[in-house]
Amino acid sequence: MQVQVNRMLKQFILPLSIVIGGVGLAAVIIATGPKLDQIPPPSNAPLVRAWEAASQTVRLSSITHGAVLPRTESELIPEVSGRVVSMNPSLVSGGFFTRGDILLEIDSLDYELALEQARASLAAANSELANARKAHERQLDLANKQSASESQRDDALNRLQLARASLREARAKISRAERDLARTKITAPFEGRVRTEHVDIGQFVNRGVSIASLYATDFAEVRLPLHDEELAFLQLPLTGLLGESAPLPKVILRARFAGKQHQWEGVIVRTEGELDPQTRMINVVAQVEAPYKTREGRPPLAVGLFVEAEILGRLENNVYVVPRSAIQANRQVYIINGDNRLEFRDIDILRILDEDVYVRAGIEAGEIICLSTLNNAIEGMLVRPIAEESPGSS
Repeated sequence: MQVQVNRMLKQFILPLSIVIGGVGLAAVIIATGPKLDQIPPPSNAPLVRAWEAASQTVRLSSITHGAVLPRTESELIPEVSGRVVSMNPSLVSGGFFTRGDILLEIDSLDYELALEQARASLAAANSELANARKAHERQLDLANKQSASESQRDDALNRLQLARASLREARAKISRAERDLARTKITAPFEGRVRTEHVDIGQFVNRGVSIASLYATDFAEVRLPLHDEELAFLQLPLTGLLGESAPLPKVILRARFAGKQHQWEGVIVRTEGELDPQTRMINVVAQVEAPYKTREGRPPLAVGLFVEAEILGRLENNVYVVPRSAIQANRQVYIINGDNRLEFRDIDILRILDEDVYVRAGIEAGEIICLSTLNNAIEGMLVRPIAEESPGSS
C-alpha cells in the first residue's frame, strides 16, 4: 500500500515540478529580455504642398498677336501717258529706294513740243496785248478830242480785254506744259520699298493707271486685338491718338525668323476706338521705328511677319502670385496656421493669367498657404505641410 502511494506521488509531483520550473524559467526570460518601445499610430492627416507668402511688384502686361503692316502705303500712278524709256533698278519687287529717287521716266518729246507751242502762244498773246493796249490808248486820246465815236472806244476796250484773257490762257498753258513735262519723271514720294511692280522699259503707260505698289520703311505698324477687360491693366484711352504729355505704352514684339527667336521694341501710338460688339475686342496700333534697320544680327521687321506682342502695362505693388491650384471654392485660399490646421480666407483677386493668380488683398506676408486641392476640407482640419518653392520665382 505504501509503495502504491509513493508511486502515485511520483507521477503527480514530477510533472508538477517540471511545469513550475518551466513557468519560472519563462518568467526569468521575460524579466531579463529586451523591452519594446511603444510607437504611436501613424497620423492620417493629409500631406499638402505649402508656400510662404511673399509679396512682389509686378508689371501687368497683355499678350496678343498680329501681322506687321507698313504705316504708309501708296500706288505709283503716272500723271501723264507715254512710253517708258528708263527705269530705276530698284523698281522691282522688294527693291529699296530713297525719297526723291527717279523711279521711272516717260518719253518727254511730245511734252517738250507742247511746252514750245505754249511758249509760242504766250509770245503771240503778249504781242496782241501790246497792240490792243496801244489801240485802246489811241481811242482814248481821240475821245478826249471828240474825234472818236463811242462804238470805236468800246471795240478797242473789248479787244484789250480779249488780249488780256488770251495772255492768261497762254500762261496757264505754259504752266500745264511745264508740269506735264516734269511729270514724265516719276520720283519716289518717300523712303521705302517696292511691294509689287508691273511695268517695263518700252511699255506704254496710261495716265491714272497704277504701275507699282510702294510702302514706306520709316515706321512699321501692327494692329493688335485686345479684349476689353485687358484695358483695365494697360490704361489705354479709347480716344484714338494718345496724349503727347503721357508716355506711350511700350510693346515688345517677338517672332521666330531663320530658326532663331528675335524681338523688337515699339510703342502703342493709338487705339481704333471701336469695340466689336460680338467679340468684345478692340484694336490698338503698335509702331516700330526703322523696322528694316538691322543690328546685332537681328533681322528686319519685315512687312507680313506674324509676331507675338507683349504690351507692358502699369506696375502693381504688394501683389501675391499664387498658382491656380491654391484657389479653393468660393474664391478662397487655405491658410495653414502654427498648429498645422487650416483657416479659410477670402481674397481679392486682381487678375488670373494662365496658371498664375494675382492676389492684392486677403493674404499677409509670411503666412503659409496651402497649394494643394483638398476635397471635403473643413476649417481647423489638421494637415502635414511640405514646403515648396515660391510660384513666382524661377
